[in-house]
Amino acid sequence: MGLKLMYITNRPDVAKIAENAGVDRIFIDMEYIGKSERQGGMDTVQSHHTVEDIKRVKKAVHTSEIMVRVNPIHDATADYFSSKEEIDAVIKAGADVLMLPYFKAVDEVNEFVELVNGRAKTLPLVETPEAVGIIDEILKIKGIDEIFVGLNDLSLGYGKKFMFELLTDGTVEKLCLKFKLAGVPYGFGGIAALGKGMLPAEYIIREHYRLGSTCVILSRSFCNVSKINDLDEINTTFLDGIRGIRNLEQECKKYSDYFKENEQIVAEKVQMIRGNM
Repeated sequence: MGLKLMYITNRPDVAKIAENAGVDRIFIDMEYIGKSERQGGMDTVQSHHTVEDIKRVKKAVHTSEIMVRVNPIHDATADYFSSKEEIDAVIKAGADVLMLPYFKAVDEVNEFVELVNGRAKTLPLVETPEAVGIIDEILKIKGIDEIFVGLNDLSLGYGKKFMFELLTDGTVEKLCLKFKLAGVPYGFGGIAALGKGMLPAEYIIREHYRLGSTCVILSRSFCNVSKINDLDEINTTFLDGIRGIRNLEQECKKYSDYFKENEQIVAEKVQMIRGNM
């Protein structure tokens, strides 16, 4: 099995293209509470998709799972419903996997798992230093199906200049070892197409294989549909991009002895990028 590839979109036509090209999960992103405040001014995806988006995308795909990032655990407000109501609505709309973002306490994850109550897969998103500090307790919670490390917010929490510094300072590696020992499938971060990105995707993918990761997000830059209007071009971008990733994965499976060299290259490139920021 290769990495589960996840792509964020609320467009049924793009979701269908992504599925046909080999994307395993269509990612609907409903998170908005607190997100703009902590990521203000950064070039990050802040989608605020809706329950109706889940329904529309669900109808468009057949084999890809629908993964939904809900909001952090919260009470109802005058403008938005509570976590319980949100989770119930998301599952009813057809979500297969629910992601809990930006948690800082064990109680939040416990409540999340209880609210889902086995009706969908659960995937806590480790993206705060507080979450890292309690990860041993988190991994004892029954009902967690997968776990993911969000490099962007976690790097902000640690005051890093470049999110992939967490790959070279031991943070991600220590977390992955804990996940592996707990028997919980895990992933981290996002990738562009091969040869693209400040740290090119091929180096990141090799790190996924070295660390035993099972999934990764295809970043907005992998196929930026806000800049590409032609569906044929979008289709070609997905087909070519995913073909390149899958070919590299075959190389990773066959030549695992080069991971140590790749680890050193990543460390050097991250140091160089950080020094230029």
